[in-house]
Amino acid sequence: MRFSYWANLGNPWTDVLDGVRHAEATGWDGVYVADHFMPDDALGAPDAPMLEATAALGALATATERVRLATLVFGITYRHPAVLANWAATFDHVSGGRLLLGLGAGWQENEHEQYGIRLGPPGERIDRFAEALQVIRGLLEDESTTVDGEHYTVTGARSFPKPVQDRLPILVGGKGDRMLGVVARYADEWNMWSTPEMLAERRAVLDAHCERLGRDPASIATSTQALTFVLDDDSGADDLEAAMGLRPAMAGTPARLTERVAAWRDAGVDEVIVPDFTLGTGAPRADALDTIIEQVAPEFR
Repeated sequence: MRFSYWANLGNPWTDVLDGVRHAEATGWDGVYVADHFMPDDALGAPDAPMLEATAALGALATATERVRLATLVFGITYRHPAVLANWAATFDHVSGGRLLLGLGAGWQENEHEQYGIRLGPPGERIDRFAEALQVIRGLLEDESTTVDGEHYTVTGARSFPKPVQDRLPILVGGKGDRMLGVVARYADEWNMWSTPEMLAERRAVLDAHCERLGRDPASIATSTQALTFVLDDDSGADDLEAAMGLRPAMAGTPARLTERVAAWRDAGVDEVIVPDFTLGTGAPRADALDTIIEQVAPEFR
């Protein structure tokens, strides 16, 4: 299994860079960033800062040498697929072939409302997203691409240079039944927030879509994440996880965290992503990351 670090772009840039460099130096496999322009209103901090993802990733590519770099995930509503495909190919060259292109249909209402970008109802988002994936796959892999869709039209479109990777991997984030059908058709990797039980149930739906399309389910890797708390004892772990509400969380000593990761592994997870949202900054975050990579990860590598 891979273990990757999710850097919070709501932190100051020097702090983001410090966390990513620590992950690179201590054996983490990848680094993820989200793609938003502001926090969700539900988080209660509408004026909090948020660094932009493409600029941040470009800088991280030059500040690291080894870790895979990824988005979790680009919102296609405000990233035109043809423009994004060109960015992805260039970034793959800049990073030496380390990009995992994470994509999603879009969901956060406040940034769309404030910037005047249409979000649309769920069904429209999924249809638009499927067309976007056709455009992106074509431009990354084919000599020319034509898509005459309801949402996107490209005609004889060309994009060079192609990525360094022979097939630049695309990760799709989502969990609804229709979205999992899109994952089965287009994605190399799939991601969702989860508990092991949630993941197993959704993975079964994805596998059924793959079988319907004649695709080997094993050809799609699975990653997941939960809010993470590294504790000295497990006495308050259940209450802490429950206090996170609808957002999946895992809390406890390394032994308890190892049990959680083992359950994810048994449900089909290939990569565990640890967000730093609950780990603090500076030395406390470094200590938490070191505990996970030194005392939990070795059981699964």
